[in-house]
Amino acid sequence: MSEEKPKWEADTAYTHYTLLFIYMCVIYSFIGFTWGAVMGGVEHFRHFVDHRMYGNLLVRAHAHINLLGWVECAIFGAIYYIVPRLVKKPIHSLKLVKAHFWLHNFGLIGMVVFFSTAGLIGGEASLTASPQELDALVRPWLALVGIFGSIVLAANIIWGYNIFRTASGWRKTV
Repeated sequence: MSEEKPKWEADTAYTHYTLLFIYMCVIYSFIGFTWGAVMGGVEHFRHFVDHRMYGNLLVRAHAHINLLGWVECAIFGAIYYIVPRLVKKPIHSLKLVKAHFWLHNFGLIGMVVFFSTAGLIGGEASLTASPQELDALVRPWLALVGIFGSIVLAANIIWGYNIFRTASGWRKTV
């Protein structure tokens, strides 16, 4: 006779969102790996990134796809799977898991788009514009990076709070 799973382990919405983090990890890894190969392998792109003012912002966009997309999403999915099983109780809030997922991805995509926009605009304009003009062109895009980065930070705070609340009092449930 097989043991019945605890109700929270059979929660398909929780499983769905845990797997969404893993799926996004795979998608971001393909984007990041491809971006890196193109950036390193295409001479014109490599020259743009290495030698144009603000071209290095494309490297920052690439780094954020890899770190916040590939690596963090893998970690989030793994921790969402492991911690409830470790403490033998359900996640504190499925609503917070959902908010975390959507805010994290929305913020990350915004950061990458605006890092890339600033890098492309600044890199192209660096051929004819003065440093002061370049700063004026790039500054609003980097402000948007900061706003979207704050959204990612808020998502990560939500995640940390949810995991902390899930794990707190674990001795009472074991």
